[in-house]
Amino acid sequence: MQTSWSHIFKTTVLVAALAATGSAALAADPAKKQIVIGTTVGDFGDMVKQSIRPILEKQGYKVKLVEFTDYIRPNLALSEGSLDLNVFQHRPYLDSFSAQHKLQLTPLFQVPTAPLGIYPGKLKTLAEVKKGSTVSVPNDPSNLARALVMLQDLGWIKLKPGTNPLTASERDIAENAKGIALKPLEAAQLPRSRADVDFAVVNGNYAMSSGMKLNTALYQEKSYAYVNVGVVKSADAGKPWVKDVVAAYQSDAFKSYATKRFVGYKLPQEWRK
Repeated sequence: MQTSWSHIFKTTVLVAALAATGSAALAADPAKKQIVIGTTVGDFGDMVKQSIRPILEKQGYKVKLVEFTDYIRPNLALSEGSLDLNVFQHRPYLDSFSAQHKLQLTPLFQVPTAPLGIYPGKLKTLAEVKKGSTVSVPNDPSNLARALVMLQDLGWIKLKPGTNPLTASERDIAENAKGIALKPLEAAQLPRSRADVDFAVVNGNYAMSSGMKLNTALYQEKSYAYVNVGVVKSADAGKPWVKDVVAAYQSDAFKSYATKRFVGYKLPQEWRK
């Protein structure tokens, strides 16, 4: 599915106009002294610490970073108000989680994102795959779907005709000629799982935060549907401080930092125009 961002940016015209200047606003929102940003541990937190926080603090904001080791709490914390913004998830996951938990959350911008990849475990090359090979995969539905699509691209499994690639599950596997044994785990556990399985499908942010190198992946996903997004409560989407945050993430300073610091990452759609 092609993720369309036009409707998002049309509803945030002022945000986009501000960001297009490549510079942040001159003064902080007087109604908002502190911005609390939640990320998963690793690259998204580094982006805040090394680039976004300095940009916003120059405007007069105080920026607090809260780092999580799971994909559940950041959205709940945002909805409950202990976070102002989170950056850790792609749009398909946000849509699924928000619908399941009845949350009113809005994505406003994309961020550079390390791609999902399959990494060596007990076996070191894709050519070594054999009948009954074990593959650890993310256990949350949207990232499991990504893993299944990637395994199909590799020719290891086949999904049923017409399967939605964003919602594919183990029930959609039509053929598994190699008898691949899937081992679903929490995403944060996948890097450590490599000692116990033949191959591990690892989310890019957890690969990087565990010291893995993207270029050691044996294969990476091709889709751009999973570039991660910055998310706020829908009620906050038009507030001045939110516009300042979006401007920071779309500023020339952040782009320059991110393209040098995160080589091999998939870049936001707006950056690729």
